[in-house]
Amino acid sequence: MKRFSATLPLYFFLIVVYSALSQNKNAVILNAFSDRIFNGKGYQPVTSLKWKYKTGGKIFSSPIAQNGIVYIGSEDGFLYAIEEKSGNLKWKFKTNGAIHSSPSIFENIIYFGSFDGNYYAINTQNGKLIWKFKTGGEHWLGELGMWGMKPETQYMEDLWDFYLSSPVVYENRKTSQVLFGSSDGNIYSLDAKTGILKWKFKTNGPVHGSPVIDKDKIYIGGWDATLYALNIESGKEIWRFATGTQMGFKGIQSSVALSDGKIYFGAREPFFFALGAETGKQIWKYNAENSWILSSAVVKDNTVYVGTSDTYALLALDAKTGIEKYRFKANGYVYSSPAIAGNTIYFGDFTGNFFCLDLLSNGKKSNFISTENRKQFATSTLKNDLLDFGYAAQNEDLSIYDNNKKVMAQFYKLGAIVSSPFISKNAVYFGSADGYLYAYNLKK
Repeated sequence: MKRFSATLPLYFFLIVVYSALSQNKNAVILNAFSDRIFNGKGYQPVTSLKWKYKTGGKIFSSPIAQNGIVYIGSEDGFLYAIEEKSGNLKWKFKTNGAIHSSPSIFENIIYFGSFDGNYYAINTQNGKLIWKFKTGGEHWLGELGMWGMKPETQYMEDLWDFYLSSPVVYENRKTSQVLFGSSDGNIYSLDAKTGILKWKFKTNGPVHGSPVIDKDKIYIGGWDATLYALNIESGKEIWRFATGTQMGFKGIQSSVALSDGKIYFGAREPFFFALGAETGKQIWKYNAENSWILSSAVVKDNTVYVGTSDTYALLALDAKTGIEKYRFKANGYVYSSPAIAGNTIYFGDFTGNFFCLDLLSNGKKSNFISTENRKQFATSTLKNDLLDFGYAAQNEDLSIYDNNKKVMAQFYKLGAIVSSPFISKNAVYFGSADGYLYAYNLKK
């Protein structure tokens, strides 16, 4: 399956963040992807639909839930606060751009970014603005004649650049900071209460990945294909690790996972890496078979779980060696970063399927639900129920950029899931390109 030439395959997705605090309603800090392991028992697949809430745009943001409220951003420019029990709107906050950033919460403040160029701090109770910080501008990655597509004089946005950086919050006895990357190439640290700039660090390209916190460091990568380790107090570089820069295979969109002194992450260079957290030295790398890895990993019981693009897989890799234990085949690109509760791992794919896989079955036991849009459009869009770019193009010339946009629009109609799931009170929440925030009950 090819995008527009014989040399460049298809792919994409998002991000992940770390915090030492557990995710529960009493936690002081809740970062969007902080700890992807939630409370749960045994194998708990989804059962019935609890509710779904329709926004006015596609959802690329990932939800978080705290104190009975689920928060999520939409491409319609609103951040939504939805009641967990009922699915009713509590409040919504309007920005002047699409919200592809996922939120974080510190005390009674929720933080997120918008394509209007601002990062916001909002009161979680009433949705009122506390402060906003203007970056040098937020935008999708793009260039003239991207990857040789036609016409070469046309400015083309990267159709696979889904996310803005999601802020994370750090606190010690002296200070609280909110940290995020920006399309202007900087990594920012602001005072969490006031929004005043503490420091910024300049990279060599837009930064749409999300930072991960570990002790006195943050780890973050960007479109310059480099992963950075920075001192969280000063913003000084500790080390950097460069990934590949070939055309079509350049950039880091995922966030890292941390376990036992190691960092795990994937890149558009079709490899998944394990580095030493202190040194940034490579321990091993996994060949992803010309498949981008945009999904951010989760680690449990010496196994790293991560999604792939063109191989449509959720991989289970040995955390020490990088050897593949098994793979679970989905129906399309897996850009949704997985979440684990009990013995179940949850993730979505680009065809609108949401999977629940029993971790004790080595990929053999699973179930899934589909978006209503997928049920409606699968027959006309998918080939043998699988994503196929060429099939969906219906013989259109994929060397032409606008034809690629048309195919992507068809895929989005399926209810593509690139939002990452959040689990709270025996329910799982995720967003979809069909504009819905879904809440599904889990088996008790």
